[in-house]
Amino acid sequence: MYTTADHPLPKKTFEVLAAKRNPHCVSIYLPMHKKGKEQNEHLAQKSLKSCIREVQKNLAEYQMHEDEIKKYLKPINDLIDNIELWRHPSDGIAIFLDAEGLNYYSLPIPFTIKNYVDNRFYLKPLLPLYHEDGVYYLLELSEDYVKLYEASRFGLKDVHVEDFAPDQLEKVVGFDFRPRMLQFRSGQATHGAGSFHGYGEGKDDKKKELTSFFRAIDKGVKKILGDNKNPLLLACVDSSYFQYKKTNSYPHLYDKNIGGDPEFRDKNSLHQESWKLMKVYFEKTKKDKLKQFTDFYHTPKTSFELNDIIPAGVDGKIDTLFVQHNTDIFGAYDWENKHVILDEQKEIHNISLTNLVALQTFTQGGKVYVLEADEMPIKECAVIALFRY
Repeated sequence: MYTTADHPLPKKTFEVLAAKRNPHCVSIYLPMHKKGKEQNEHLAQKSLKSCIREVQKNLAEYQMHEDEIKKYLKPINDLIDNIELWRHPSDGIAIFLDAEGLNYYSLPIPFTIKNYVDNRFYLKPLLPLYHEDGVYYLLELSEDYVKLYEASRFGLKDVHVEDFAPDQLEKVVGFDFRPRMLQFRSGQATHGAGSFHGYGEGKDDKKKELTSFFRAIDKGVKKILGDNKNPLLLACVDSSYFQYKKTNSYPHLYDKNIGGDPEFRDKNSLHQESWKLMKVYFEKTKKDKLKQFTDFYHTPKTSFELNDIIPAGVDGKIDTLFVQHNTDIFGAYDWENKHVILDEQKEIHNISLTNLVALQTFTQGGKVYVLEADEMPIKECAVIALFRY
């Protein structure tokens, strides 16, 4: 599971936001603009000012007095002058305000500008944070350098493998292992002070010593990971990968490695390269769910009808929900009679039904994928469901 340091918005925090029910819940999403020119022109702050004006109009429709609106929105207005917030931007910012106070999060998503006022927060744009959000392990490996990280697409965290395994070959085979790799003999004056020749048994000795070293590391890694099912990715030269693979006892060793000596590599680039490999691994779940939908299409296991999908989502019956990015369907839901009423646009008396079913599905253990229009399994359908039963 992620710790707060690993995931930019832990699921528990998301669930707290999803459970909020207050009049006039304000949700605002903005791109933060990392480029110098956009920062210098304060584009994000200007966008926030524009959103605040829109929210003021919305709150006025709820019969809030002008002075009351000004006081209510002051915490958001104060963000405009928060120099540290804009000086160190992420890709996007999500802002949430209700009667209990303000919460805001800088997040690795370049959000489309959006503001929303209702009796619950609008959280659908956050769901891509939990798409391929699996944990994997990254083991950096060379003869004199060993590091183990718990990793995700959001970063690396040191696991301190040295507490359980050696971090240098010398600690396993002794500090004289290098001289024993070289068989010296005295040379003539014309050959300098000395020369060496490699023999078959020297190469065999080194192979045996590396095998002992890798077995000791494997033992320590296995002790840390235990019955974990998360994949283990190696960063090492190819020859070390194939040799370590022979000694490995962890059943989820990834079948590819990041080549080269990892010791002096920049950790950011190493993380990016590791995630590029592991992203394919974690995307398999989404592909499997899309295939399941196709396999069960035209059966009671799937639907693209909101009158079926909304009640099923509320009752926790959806296994996987596919939602089109930047698309909302507005209306009302009769909780008692399980009936859906559709409207053409957002009004003060209705809600985003797309947001409702996405949150109900996700907080009850279902998967929610926010997809681009051309990725949706049925074109021109904004919400599609694969049911649990």
